[in-house]
Amino acid sequence: MLNRRHLRVKVLQSLYAYHQSNSNDIKHHEKQLLSSIDQVYEMYIWMLSLISEVIAYTERDAEERANKHLPTADDLNPNLKILTNKFYTSLGDNKEYLVSLKKYKVDWSFDPELAKSLFITLKNSTEYADYLAKTDDTIGTDKDIIKFIFKKVILKSSLAEQVFEDKFIYWPVDREVLQALIAKTFKNFAYDNPKENQLAEISGNWVEDREFVINLFEQTIRFDTPYQELIAEKTQNWEPDRIAMMDTLLMKMAIVEFINFTSIPVKVTINEYLEISKEFSTPKSNSFINGILDKILAELKAANKVKKIGRGLIE
Repeated sequence: MLNRRHLRVKVLQSLYAYHQSNSNDIKHHEKQLLSSIDQVYEMYIWMLSLISEVIAYTERDAEERANKHLPTADDLNPNLKILTNKFYTSLGDNKEYLVSLKKYKVDWSFDPELAKSLFITLKNSTEYADYLAKTDDTIGTDKDIIKFIFKKVILKSSLAEQVFEDKFIYWPVDREVLQALIAKTFKNFAYDNPKENQLAEISGNWVEDREFVINLFEQTIRFDTPYQELIAEKTQNWEPDRIAMMDTLLMKMAIVEFINFTSIPVKVTINEYLEISKEFSTPKSNSFINGILDKILAELKAANKVKKIGRGLIE
């Protein structure tokens, strides 16, 4: 699921798009921000669907084998055990999943060869042969083969990688979140009764997290000018053009959290943005941002502008 760092990254991406665009329509960009978060969940549903497509191809493969010119005994009596896999059948009965399939218009007919190629990889694996040979299956052992399909068949496939890259612009960044959502789904699907098995949620508390991303986005834009001046005062020895835009945005977001988010410890804020800078900015950004934020934080504290509320937050 999306944690606060992932959400900060989404806000960062939206702020960058806002400053690069010719539109000052904050509500439009806010809508795009929420859409980019929803696309993570959409990606999750597409991935679950692809897992199902690979399993469902078992039946088509059996038909093709039976219709061969000279079918063997194995061709005429294929092992279709995976079609009764408890995870697979439970997912197919999950109402939220079925609703999401319609919402996102999930349909793999645009690439019929993908499921076939993935199934062939699965079919030729020793893991699949071992699964078919087992007789004492449980929901746990049934999930093991699904995990194998996801981790070792789909995520290792260059064809699947290309499809998701083409369909989801932030796939390289969101892939980690997708894996966490799928892992949470494996954990949630622990019951023989399909009604007890639940899909993963986009975040731990979407009501609070939605408010967090909207406030962070809006306030970073609202206080852009004064916070830019604050940064400029501490970077007088730097030419403005040499300061990466990402660095500036990360510092502005951090300042917003220092002043306007009373429940977030300053150490958490600094650590989060330093970690994000390692991935999204220049190699030297980490130490640069850390040094500037330290100076700004000291000044804000001296002016009594950093007020944290809650146990362990009052310094």
